[in-house]
Amino acid sequence: MVLALHEKGVFTWSEWAAALAEEIRSDQQAGDPDQGDTYYLHWLKALETLVTAKGVTSNGELTRYERAWGNAAQRTPHGAPIVLSEGDLD
Repeated sequence: MVLALHEKGVFTWSEWAAALAEEIRSDQQAGDPDQGDTYYLHWLKALETLVTAKGVTSNGELTRYERAWGNAAQRTPHGAPIVLSEGDLD
């Protein structure tokens, strides 16, 4: 997603690198030892911060989709593809 949004001009690569570095720095200051197991969470938080700052989406919309994907994942048998339906977004 980061690469696709960058290629569409939503943010520059420098903006992305700065956002990711800031998330890692901030979390390390909060006590995260950053031993590699939290890197994905830094990546996701940096992306969410950028897309909300750029007006691509809102925190409320991100929360709505996070909940919807969680609901869809809970009803999906292991190994089956997760399918998001309109009902999940309510």
